[in-house]
Amino acid sequence: MKEGIVAVIKKVYLFLWGDLITVPLPGGGSIGFSLLVILLIPTGIYFTVRTRFLPVRMFPDMVRALTDKMNRKDGGLSAVQALFVSTATRVGMGNLIGVVAAISAGGAGAVFWMWVTALIGSSTAFIEATLAQMYKEKDPLYGGYRGGPAYYIHRFVEEKRGKTMRYSILAVMFAVSGLICWCGISQVISNSVASAFENAFSIPPLYTTVVLVALAAVIVLRKNATVKVLDVLVPVMAVCYFVITIFIIVVNFEKMPAVFARIFEEAFGVRQIVAGGFGAVLMEGVKRGLFSNEAGSGSAPCAAAAAESDQPAKVGLVQSLGVFIDTIVICSCTAMIMLLVPEKITAGLTGMNLLQAAMQYYLGEFGIIFIAVTLAMFSFSTFLGILFYARSNVAYLFGDHWVFQTGYKVFALAMLLVGGLATYTFVWELGDVGIGLMTIFNIIILYPLSGRALTELKKYKRAKQQD
Repeated sequence: MKEGIVAVIKKVYLFLWGDLITVPLPGGGSIGFSLLVILLIPTGIYFTVRTRFLPVRMFPDMVRALTDKMNRKDGGLSAVQALFVSTATRVGMGNLIGVVAAISAGGAGAVFWMWVTALIGSSTAFIEATLAQMYKEKDPLYGGYRGGPAYYIHRFVEEKRGKTMRYSILAVMFAVSGLICWCGISQVISNSVASAFENAFSIPPLYTTVVLVALAAVIVLRKNATVKVLDVLVPVMAVCYFVITIFIIVVNFEKMPAVFARIFEEAFGVRQIVAGGFGAVLMEGVKRGLFSNEAGSGSAPCAAAAAESDQPAKVGLVQSLGVFIDTIVICSCTAMIMLLVPEKITAGLTGMNLLQAAMQYYLGEFGIIFIAVTLAMFSFSTFLGILFYARSNVAYLFGDHWVFQTGYKVFALAMLLVGGLATYTFVWELGDVGIGLMTIFNIIILYPLSGRALTELKKYKRAKQQD
């Protein structure tokens, strides 16, 4: 039975993330495009054009929207709090291990394509976050608001059919996919943290896992404690990681021109094309960028819907900024750490061992400890964030009942416990399958609904001109 389930997961994973189309390149190489890449990249380009290159043109507005003071009357989150929640899930293991994997497989050029992916993904993030804000609902259990793709998908289907419905099949499929994804991620989180602490401190995985689960339970089982913790944890972890990276860059400043030259040369270099490696450079950067910033997957809109704002477009702009923070800032930090270290130091190493070796080169034993603690903070905040997202999906599927909300939290905590005690490689694929399916169901609706988000953008511009 178990073998059959694992086989199905692997087949779906390959369908979503495997090479659906392969294009030959000069030199005997090729470039493979997965279904998710085929969906997300054109979508990002389309919305970038439709918003008239919003990520570049309206970057000052993104920052301004972040600092905008709102009179919140209904208990909703501020735009900053919603950004902290979405950043908690975006800034996770993908920013550490994922970037290491991308550079290991695709070389320094993969970093450039991660940047490009973030640039176009920011426009997609604006569209989905604005729609989530437009179609949010009051949350009778937690207070404030809830929403996300399940809700704007449902409303769209109701409008098309001209009648009130309890469920929409597409919305149900999105909600279920999200819950599957987040359970899979829960196991990966605890396994990664337990492994990192075992390497850094020689602490048995059992002890780390028990403490992790107990701490998570205290937070997630208390009403609205999640947001309060993330308000503190997210800025602290992001700033600490950024400051350490800046220190490393300053100490190695004379190497920076060579690092950037390497990134751009390998991103477009003739050598990579002739050697047949261009496909790996491009796709590793694109895939890792897509997985890291989550734009288009429909996760972050669950946080965007919880915000309280006088204009939906403001929340959309803030969530666009979140993509920049994730990829342009945090992922780039990891990339700089990797590319500034002599290659002989990390030769033959992969994953966490490679990153810890790099940090040890810069900071000695403190570097190993710092990366282990950073991974723990990133991963723990991700777990808190995905359970915040789950509120909306659980409510859509089962109604406003504490028993179902608490039941899913307990189940996620159980997955957190299991993941720390045993390694199941298919669980990584389960998380990828969940986020892949979410992306498909979300994008199907983004195209027909995007005009409404663009209308809100026009309203924002008019209001700005009148101020």
